[in-house]
Amino acid sequence: MERPTTRRRLLGTVIAGASGLWIGASLRAAERTQAATADPRISGPFPILSTPFTEAGEVDFEVLAHQARFVDWGGCPGMIWPQSGDSVDLLTTDEKLRGMEVLAKASRGLSTGLCLGVQGKDTDEMLVFARHAERLAPAAIISRPPDSGRTEDDLRRYWRALAAVAQRPVILQTTGGVAYKGPVPSVPLLIELAKEFPHFGYIKEEAAPVIARTRELLAVRPPIRRVFSARGAHGWLYESHLGTEGLITERAVYADVLAHLWSLMESGKDSDAVRDIHAKLMLLFNLGQHLPGGDLRGFQLHLWKKRGVFKNMVSRQYGANRSIPDKPIFSELQLNAEEIAEIDFRFEALKPYLKPNPPQFKAPQK
Repeated sequence: MERPTTRRRLLGTVIAGASGLWIGASLRAAERTQAATADPRISGPFPILSTPFTEAGEVDFEVLAHQARFVDWGGCPGMIWPQSGDSVDLLTTDEKLRGMEVLAKASRGLSTGLCLGVQGKDTDEMLVFARHAERLAPAAIISRPPDSGRTEDDLRRYWRALAAVAQRPVILQTTGGVAYKGPVPSVPLLIELAKEFPHFGYIKEEAAPVIARTRELLAVRPPIRRVFSARGAHGWLYESHLGTEGLITERAVYADVLAHLWSLMESGKDSDAVRDIHAKLMLLFNLGQHLPGGDLRGFQLHLWKKRGVFKNMVSRQYGANRSIPDKPIFSELQLNAEEIAEIDFRFEALKPYLKPNPPQFKAPQK
């Protein structure tokens, strides 16, 4: 029986053939060193949960907890919240703190590790969330640059303050929110922080030029421990060939498909299926360019309902020019019959890769 060829095994074989067995052995030793310095739980698809809302525009914490169980059923090794723009920018501090508590409770006993998002307009606000997250003891923490950051030194001080509080792996996101006007954190800064703090060195890379930055980061493992693909999974296949070891994006409704694709990527067993799944996901994601609601949430709300997780398609909205309103603005996504038919037509292509019988929402006993 032919032994499956993963990208790592293939790389080792090519190098050994070209330069001798000593180099191949050195590569394998380097990979063992990398594995020893990175938390093995922090790899694979870590989808960002989409925040569910009630008809009145309030956070639906019961559905948020059910979404966590759905992602666990799908087989993803991790999940993240709050991290998407709407959940970070358009929720109150109390809503985010309560949501963290709800997810920490819901994730007890699940196989999927919880990663909590901690960021703020400045260091003080970020530390409110970081200290709360630490009390809840998730598997990991993720943080984007501060809205108030204007220089790389601002980012350095902000993340060093986080390092002093965090006691678990910290993933750094390389882009900020809608209010962020500062620089992209440089690769040398990310390497510096990874050398300084053993729980850093996990990177969600989505800043341009993504491929060049990804190559640069992957060339220094360790101290860089994991590089995750992002950008809505559009570049995941290419970037995985470079060596990224997971995906972070708001695609939790496809948790079972993402987990299956990741398993195939790691095993190297079926390259045809890898291409087929990724192509069919891209066919579906392309609808974000044509339907209302944007690429990452938008039409996926219909699929959340279709899969028995969400009750409605309500979202909170930014104000004019992507401003953050003083009071919540919310509305329900309206899709006509033609648009729904197109979503269902493309989703049908994923049917061979969907797990059967997703868990259905059941209201908790009062």
